[in-house]
Formats: sequence, structure tokens, C-alpha cells
Amino acid sequence: MPVITRIEWAPLAGERPRLAGSNARLGVHGKSVTCPLARVTTSDGVSGFGWSYISREEAAAWIGKSVSETLEEIPFALEYPLWDRAGKLAGKPVYALADASLSALSIPCYDTTLYFDDLHLTDDVAAADLIAAEALEGVARGHRTFKIKVGRGGMHMPVDAGTRRDIAVIRAVRAALGTEATILLDANNGYNLNLTKRVLGETAHADIFWMEEAFHEDPMLYADLRAWMAAEGLSVLIADGEGDASPHLLEWAQQGLIDVVQYDVLRPGFTRWWNLGLQLDGWQVRSAPHAYGGVFGVYSAPHLAARIRGFTFAEIDPAEVDGLDGSAYAIQDGMIHVPSLPGFGLGLDEEVYRQAVAEKGFVAE
Repeated sequence: MPVITRIEWAPLAGERPRLAGSNARLGVHGKSVTCPLARVTTSDGVSGFGWSYISREEAAAWIGKSVSETLEEIPFALEYPLWDRAGKLAGKPVYALADASLSALSIPCYDTTLYFDDLHLTDDVAAADLIAAEALEGVARGHRTFKIKVGRGGMHMPVDAGTRRDIAVIRAVRAALGTEATILLDANNGYNLNLTKRVLGETAHADIFWMEEAFHEDPMLYADLRAWMAAEGLSVLIADGEGDASPHLLEWAQQGLIDVVQYDVLRPGFTRWWNLGLQLDGWQVRSAPHAYGGVFGVYSAPHLAARIRGFTFAEIDPAEVDGLDGSAYAIQDGMIHVPSLPGFGLGLDEEVYRQAVAEKGFVAE
């Protein structure tokens, strides 16, 4: 069995095409992103790279240790480099490790960039027009599904004024996109039950697909919301699980209170999703791994769709990272087309990465 002989680590800097504004609980997210990458080389000469926040001390402890042939047992600290290595060792994309019959993989994705970029505006019409224009930028990038951040009254605006603006934005985006586009909402726990009902009621004609993180997970409130939606004839799905999710989330999903589970693809991670997705399939619960802010998750999460039947959407937070080449991935007509290249199908500029390792990272061997 091969052993780990070398681990390199460095953060690579990147930038979004447009500054990302606030959401219901945080301030401006900005344009800059960081993608920390580890590259693991084993005694058989095969290497893989991927997202990792491993420390120098942790890396040193892994030198000389064997690589498990059981993918479900890959250690979290090195899971992305080792999944990439497994694909390269097999000469297959990671998705083919789940389903060897697949020669190509294309799955629905959504534009997740519609943040609170309008807070500097005092007029709701102008604010709604701005977000609608940003949605049309997403159409030009190939998207057909869009997630709108809502909950302006949770922190950044007075409650009533912020809720009115949320409603105006949703209506404007629907009007700009037409009836064929899919619209998702994400309140980042900025609503309460009554505000959620108000927004969904006043945007009923916008045909919202899911309501994400309306409020912090609460089974009584979700049961009430579900009963209210049924009485109103609304078929909006309840999505939750990003961030500091309740430890009872999966229990509530199994009970039918939550339709879509959204644990992050970087934390708790790819291997966690590899195993969890089958469990959610058994419960008839949808999967939609959160992939905002980490760059690497945008490229890795789609591979899980080959294993998880209920995989619903891949989240797209576009960014260009110096030294990381994701050009083999393409978004067209609302689908992300995953390359059939070995591993995660990403390129790494050797000169850029070596310089980053020398200046900001480390080598353990």
C-alpha cells in the first residue's frame, strides 16, 4: 500500500467578477477569495491536489502513513487531495468512481450571486431594478436558475422596509427572467415565521422553488409553515443545513419537515456527502451541497451528482483563482458540464503554486 511522502500547502488568491454585497446576517462579502490548496504525493509517484486547511504540524504527522484504498475512510484534513489522487490513479474523473458507466456528467446549477448590492439606494424600484439587472448578467453567463438573498429587514434595514424591498426584488427578478427561469430564496435565518409567510404569500405568482434558511431550524415553526403553504396552495420546498445547522436537522428531514439538505461541501466535506447522500435518497430528501465562498466546492460538488439521485442543484459562486485552472468546466443553458478529465479535472499552474508554497505555505516530507 502506498504511503504519503510529500505534502505541499499554500493559499491561492482569487477574485469574483463582481463585488458580493451583504446578506441577512453579514456585511459585504467583497470580491476577494482565498483557495487553500494541498498537494499530496505518494510513494507510487501519484499526486493529487485540492482544498485543505491542514497545518504544518498535521501535515508532518501524515508523512509515511499509508493511503487507505477505502474512499469512505479518507481523512478530512486531506480528503480533497486524496479524492483527486484516487481519480488520477484510476485515470477517471471523481464522478466515475461513483458510477463507472458515466462518460459525461451535466447537472443543473444556480447563480448564487444576487446579494444585497442595493443597500445604498433609497428607492425600492431602483434597488429591484439593480438586482434584476444582475440576474440578467447571470443569464449571459449561462444560468437559468437564480438564488436571491432576502432578509434585508433582519439587520440592514427596518423590518417592514426591508421586507417590502425583498418582495419588490423578487417580483422584479421574475419579471426580468420570464416564466421559464427557476427562482430560489435564501434568508440566512433573517426572517421569522410570519415574515416568511408574508414574503411567500406576496410573491406567490413568482413561483418560488425553495425557501432556504427562512429562520433557524425549528420543527414546530417548519410544521406550521408547511401546513400554511399547503392551505395556500404553495409548493415551495423547505431547504436548510448550511452553516451552524441544528444537530437534529437530519431527524427533521427524515420526518418530512425539510425537503432539501444543504450541508457545506467543504465542511463537513466531500466524504461526508459521499456517504450522506445515499441516506437522504432513502428518505426521499433532496441534496444540494452548499458551495459558496470556498471556490473549490464549485468544482467538486457536481461530482457527487453521479452518486446521489436526489442531487438537485450545484451552487455557482464564480471566481478566478490565480494558478487554478477550471476552464474545463462550462455552464450552458442552466447546466454545469463536468469535464471527463482524471480527478476533479482542474489544472494547477506549477510556477504559481511553487511560488505560493515558498512565500505563504509549507512543504512536509
